[in-house]
Amino acid sequence: MKLSDPCPCGFDKTYQNCCYPYHNGESLASSPEALMRSRYSAFVGHLAGYLEATWHSSYRPAFLDLSDSPNWLKLQVISSSVEQNKGQVHFRAFYRDGDDIAFMEEKSDFIFEDGKWYYLTGQTN
Repeated sequence: MKLSDPCPCGFDKTYQNCCYPYHNGESLASSPEALMRSRYSAFVGHLAGYLEATWHSSYRPAFLDLSDSPNWLKLQVISSSVEQNKGQVHFRAFYRDGDDIAFMEEKSDFIFEDGKWYYLTGQTN
């Protein structure tokens, strides 16, 4: 991803002015939705280190291999909620599957701990 490209997360901003500050450690996500959007952009950019750092240690895989990650096309946030130190984001992530376009749908759970939001786990449809 180039800094001047549109941000993959779907906001009408450049990558430099949207998810890049999260990815390079300048900023922390202020909500579960902001973290989920930055994680989607990290999947697009194959930024395994950021994904691992924002995955809660109790659920984080020992090794994250993004070599078979699909060609992500678009993110659609369906809903987002926060209650105290827990949050949930329901989204669809569209990707190219050969000549077709497919999507994965997930309800992701997040937790706010030690001053940061972390991804816990998600239920896919």
